[in-house]
Amino acid sequence: MKKANLIYILPNLFTASSIFVGVISIVEASKAHFILASWLILLALVFDGLDGRIARMTNTTSRFGVEFDSLADIISFGIAPSMLLYFFIGDEYGRFGILVSALYVIFGAIRLARFNISTAKTDPNVFIGLPIPTAAVFISMWVLLFHKYTLENYSIMLLFLALGIAILMVSNFRYPSFKKIQLDKPMVFKTMILLMLTASLLYLFSAEGFALVILAYTLYGPIRALRNLTIRKIKIKR
Repeated sequence: MKKANLIYILPNLFTASSIFVGVISIVEASKAHFILASWLILLALVFDGLDGRIARMTNTTSRFGVEFDSLADIISFGIAPSMLLYFFIGDEYGRFGILVSALYVIFGAIRLARFNISTAKTDPNVFIGLPIPTAAVFISMWVLLFHKYTLENYSIMLLFLALGIAILMVSNFRYPSFKKIQLDKPMVFKTMILLMLTASLLYLFSAEGFALVILAYTLYGPIRALRNLTIRKIKIKR
């Protein structure tokens, strides 16, 4: 019985680690340590990915774990990137900076609530709306790029990007979840090569690489919707 209880606690420890790292990110952002704060959000994403997988591997999934994970997400991927954005550039734009940071958290909470009540009804291979962890990494990586290349003169663009990301979270655009991907043998080899090349890119150009990968995923939803709309219009004309 004790062994089962310890296994049950394990995935929740990773969820708690995600919260802890998110709080540290907020503290570091308040101290103007923006590079560290940005990478801590990415580390929180690692912990967030591990908790669910470990729960499924050990067969310890529970309603408590699901709710705990959602609360962790709103801290690590809602409040933490919002505060990073505000301390980095939002405070220079007064009420507009506050508004964007607030809307990001509010829309992120709506995204999580909608996900929680619709999980059993939707295709597990698809997310409706941009996932909040993706939105958080998007903001943190672009903060890194703006900081690295000293793009302060264009900082207002970062706020508009964050506002767009917030809207995408509550949109009906569909994004792949990659939860149940099944590859045939030829595709396994090709996928491995692609992943190795991607990992090499991330090793050489960490911030730039992550920013491009997240940007590509973020644009997938609107581009897919536009493509489907175009196909429908062509069929109607025929």
